[in-house]
Amino acid sequence: MERLLTPKEAAKIMAVSPRTIKEWLRRGEITGIKIRHLWRIRTSELEKFIQQGVPVPDSQNDKESPETLQSTSRGQEGGDGSFDTDPNDQS
Repeated sequence: MERLLTPKEAAKIMAVSPRTIKEWLRRGEITGIKIRHLWRIRTSELEKFIQQGVPVPDSQNDKESPETLQSTSRGQEGGDGSFDTDPNDQS
């Protein structure tokens, strides 16, 4: 019989929180078995999930990249190192 992992054990392997594992299970992003109110994950299913890649939460898809945030917060830098806007302007 194949070993069944708890969400806590799967979370440790994936380096995420058990809450994240449970959310993925509820959404059907990772296949698990529910025994009464307890989730269990087959090791083969966890391996398959890892090979497919981990989903990125929707909230992260809406965020700008750090490079974009950095350039917009500083203003546009000219070729001579000057800024079109004052980076110290508090207005």
